[in-house]
Amino acid sequence: MKYIGFILFTVMTNAAAQLMLKQGMLSLGAVSFEGVNPIIRMLQIVFSPWVFLGLCTFVISMASHLYVLSKVELSFAYPFLSLAYVAVAVFAYFIFREDLNAWRIAGIALICVGTVLIAQSDRSHRDTTVASSSTSTQTSEFVQ
Repeated sequence: MKYIGFILFTVMTNAAAQLMLKQGMLSLGAVSFEGVNPIIRMLQIVFSPWVFLGLCTFVISMASHLYVLSKVELSFAYPFLSLAYVAVAVFAYFIFREDLNAWRIAGIALICVGTVLIAQSDRSHRDTTVASSSTSTQTSEFVQ
């Protein structure tokens, strides 16, 4: 739990990047490659302000995620990224007026429950590690 702030920063920058990309694509309108050089069109998309900002935010998110991965187990850190789905769904509801129906809310609730269970697994792992190290310390005291 020591690195939870970095994990949540990764989640929020990931979600923010998605929202910026969506805004960028909305501002560009329907994308068509007909009659236009595809490379030129891709560059126009990538360098449009919202899309470019979203891609830059993804780079920040990935840098943060790499730092987290250097500190905690992948099986602990990676499931937290699912919270980005939660943040995106909630913000998309408020910003883009996207649908947030009962099925989506149920899915969001399941994601949250799963993330809490994974967070608890780290706590129980630490408790087991502390208990086993104190047991081995006590055992070594009896051996002397």
